[in-house]
Amino acid sequence: MPNLRWQPVATLLLSIFGLGVSVYLTITHFDKVALVCASNGTINCEKVTTSPQSVIFGIPVAMLGLVFFVPMIVLCLPAAWRSSDRRIHLARLVLSITGVGMIVYLIIAELFIIKAICLWCSSVHLITFILFVIIVTASPIVLAPDHGLALADGDDAYDAG
Repeated sequence: MPNLRWQPVATLLLSIFGLGVSVYLTITHFDKVALVCASNGTINCEKVTTSPQSVIFGIPVAMLGLVFFVPMIVLCLPAAWRSSDRRIHLARLVLSITGVGMIVYLIIAELFIIKAICLWCSSVHLITFILFVIIVTASPIVLAPDHGLALADGDDAYDAG
């Protein structure tokens, strides 16, 4: 059975970093003075974070980042990766797919509607995409029918070697 060596740690670190950026963007959504970003035309965080597209159904997009990254941190804990419960792995996969769907919308909004790019937002987009790639490529391993059996037999599917 293939081993997951670096994926649990990488996804956890990416999720923590994504949460940090989302917290910062949430703070700056409510306190515009706190936003640190260039505003030279194309790169303009303030234009992006104050646009009508920065709120969906009355919820700031930055807060949606919190709603994404908090459960993603829990689902990316090494214990969650080791779990034989397929629902945990499916939840991680579904959440990552949902996250990528959201960033596709947000990138389209930045490029074609707002016509400006926020570097902070782009870092969240990149983190979400990398999480998606890692999770999707690891899913055949963790969703394999024998994943839980191998762990029960004492195989170490997560050795760091």
